[in-house]
Amino acid sequence: MPATALAAGDGSAQPSGPAIGDAKALTLPPLQEPIARFRHLVHVAAQRIRLEERAAQRRQRREAFAALPGGVSLSTLESIAACESGGDPAAVSSDGSYRGKFQFDYGTWESVGGQGDPAAASEAEQNYRAALLYSRSGSSPWPICG
Repeated sequence: MPATALAAGDGSAQPSGPAIGDAKALTLPPLQEPIARFRHLVHVAAQRIRLEERAAQRRQRREAFAALPGGVSLSTLESIAACESGGDPAAVSSDGSYRGKFQFDYGTWESVGGQGDPAAASEAEQNYRAALLYSRSGSSPWPICG
């Protein structure tokens, strides 16, 4: 539409319509800023990645526990570890006697084939050694948590 169409609506030679001074501003619904949309997409993608990583970790744990000796269940070992150390593979008792996720002492650790410091061993190694111990002795090595 030509600019003159917006000029005057007073019956002059100009085409009819509202005068520029009489025009009201149009209110448009607010548009989402591109940066806000981008941030939202990044947030959603990050959430999805975290969920996928957690699912992968759960799959790895199930696979690791599937190979445990003696048919020890995942829930049994998780329960013992949660009670003994809060599930922390690097936990060490206040006097230093008990170490790792299952709070092994050095003698017990060595009796199930462990070498070195139980708290320095990988979590998978600690799980394996705890399952061996449980399959041999039941819950008696963990009198409070077993």
